[in-house]
Amino acid sequence: MENNINTLPFEEALKELEALKIKMESGNIPLDDALTLFERGNALKSHCEKILANAKMKVEKIVENKDGSIETVAF
Repeated sequence: MENNINTLPFEEALKELEALKIKMESGNIPLDDALTLFERGNALKSHCEKILANAKMKVEKIVENKDGSIETVAF
């Protein structure tokens, strides 16, 4: 388990998040460990969301229409 989440590629972060979910759902871990895993899971989730948001921005652009309205369109 890599400590610096910000350097994990999306696929690795998602894989670790799924593994944490399974481990926590087993119910066979002490509460303190479960809380630690929960915190790491939240950080992994945020990291994955950030990566996805950045990817979305790369494939969309904001366009101002002639009437002044703004819309997001795919490249």
